[in-house]
Amino acid sequence: MKMIKTAPVLLFCSVALIGACTPTQNNRGNMVEDFRMAEITPGVSTRTNVLKSLGSPTTVAPFDDNVWYYLGQKMEKKGIFDPKVVDEKVVVVTFNDEGIVETMQNIDSNRQDIPKVRDKTPTSGNEVTLMEQLLGNVGRFNKPDEGAVSTAGGTNN
Repeated sequence: MKMIKTAPVLLFCSVALIGACTPTQNNRGNMVEDFRMAEITPGVSTRTNVLKSLGSPTTVAPFDDNVWYYLGQKMEKKGIFDPKVVDEKVVVVTFNDEGIVETMQNIDSNRQDIPKVRDKTPTSGNEVTLMEQLLGNVGRFNKPDEGAVSTAGGTNN
């Protein structure tokens, strides 16, 4: 009888634990599909064609408005671990001065994983204990004979 009552609880807990370990996926940026890239023809397509097919660029080159970048990532996070990049795509579209596509390249990013360091930066200063914090203002108050009137140059009557 007791086993029958605990079975649904154990089943619910096991399903909850399994569900907590399923990875979550996030898309960041603009993952340009291959069929959309095929719609662009270098030497023929214009900026308007690129905007209609690929959408707005993720970024434009800082010193040349004729270079557009489309950056996209698929991230996967499992449980409490840091997210990892599962898929990444970088597309560079360059235009000539008339706004016609010169080149469109799919760049291999050669990503390097740099681990996150969660150490604290040491700071200069004093280590203050709890007692020093509680008793720190003792003796730091104005003397009783000095008040606002005497410090402002007034007279005491």
